[in-house]
Amino acid sequence: MMAEHGTLLASLVKWTLLAAAVGVLAGAGTALFLRVLRWGIDTMTHAPLPLLWLPLGFVAAHALVRWLAPEAEGHGTDRVIEAVHQRSGRIPLMVAPAKLAATVFTISVGGSVGKEGPAAQIGASLASGLASLLRLGRTDRRKIVICGIGAGFATVFGTPIAGAIFGLEVLVLGSLMYDVLYPSFVAGIVGYHMASQLGVQYFHQTLPTVPLPSERMFGATLLAGVVFGLVALALIEATLEGAVRGEWVPPEAALMKILFTAVSLGVGGSGGIVTPIFFIGATTGSALAHVAGLDPATFSAIGMVALLAGAANAPLAASVMAIELFGPGIGPYAAISAIVAFTMSGHRSVYPSQVLGVPKTRSLSVRQGAGLGDAPIIDARLARVRWRALQRLLRRLRGGARR
Repeated sequence: MMAEHGTLLASLVKWTLLAAAVGVLAGAGTALFLRVLRWGIDTMTHAPLPLLWLPLGFVAAHALVRWLAPEAEGHGTDRVIEAVHQRSGRIPLMVAPAKLAATVFTISVGGSVGKEGPAAQIGASLASGLASLLRLGRTDRRKIVICGIGAGFATVFGTPIAGAIFGLEVLVLGSLMYDVLYPSFVAGIVGYHMASQLGVQYFHQTLPTVPLPSERMFGATLLAGVVFGLVALALIEATLEGAVRGEWVPPEAALMKILFTAVSLGVGGSGGIVTPIFFIGATTGSALAHVAGLDPATFSAIGMVALLAGAANAPLAASVMAIELFGPGIGPYAAISAIVAFTMSGHRSVYPSQVLGVPKTRSLSVRQGAGLGDAPIIDARLARVRWRALQRLLRRLRGGARR
């Protein structure tokens, strides 16, 4: 008994120190990234001929990544997931400055990308560098890099708990790595406070009024979750191809944002995808609320996190994020909608390197262990059997009701 608890205590001390160090590095790296990004945006705001700078910024970002750190290509988080699964978290240290500079180029000239991917990649790269410095083994390196992912996410949005959970939840669909839970929380919390001390300011706004629970509100939340899941699927499937073929694009803001994000990343821009997800989710939620006569602020907040849950397969992190950003009142609604959106988006993800661990329903037979970018093999025969059984049950219930 003493040996067991002594070992556990030693492990707690070890991972408190390692995770706190990752948090400090991620918080400082994110603060530097956001400060340089603000300078870049301010500079380009006053630059002449803005349309000329747009392609030049994309070309510069693409060339920088290609020459200095090819691992920094794309929207960041996916490459870190790939490194965790395929290289035990080994990431070149050059990824951090290359990703920082490339994202500043992309966003400053107007690219429709987010900040969380670079922050996660910077945090993970610095964590991998720390692992090399301390000569950690493969298992410990992998754990410390996962802490870097969560800390980067936490420090860029100011959501330490959601960030920690996101770093664990986004790796494998349907599975959490509980052995990394404690260090991820430590890294996220320390990173958040480190970035705050360095001057990073966050958007947190408790909603002044949240509708009281009711049958109508519950039903609206469920239906909204279905819509958010389908919108998430549309975002996952977007590419540049439809636009260059001249297909008609509706003028609605959410659809335009999907297009701009796909274009920005498709032509070589560098940045994250979660910030565009927030915009798409908020505008979709607001539109649904106006059509249904519901509170726009509430459904904009629900849309932000539900779309994240569906697109990234991270319903737990999304639900906690809603509470951290908007207060506890939104929690039950956000959780329901996030889980429904997560279910409706299917076995796909904006992160193709995400691994399929557990299917979203036992009614579908899927190939477990494959990356979601490799179209999972789905056998719907079991689903058809269960659907016919459900139809028979409903017919019996209707017959009993008539009698």
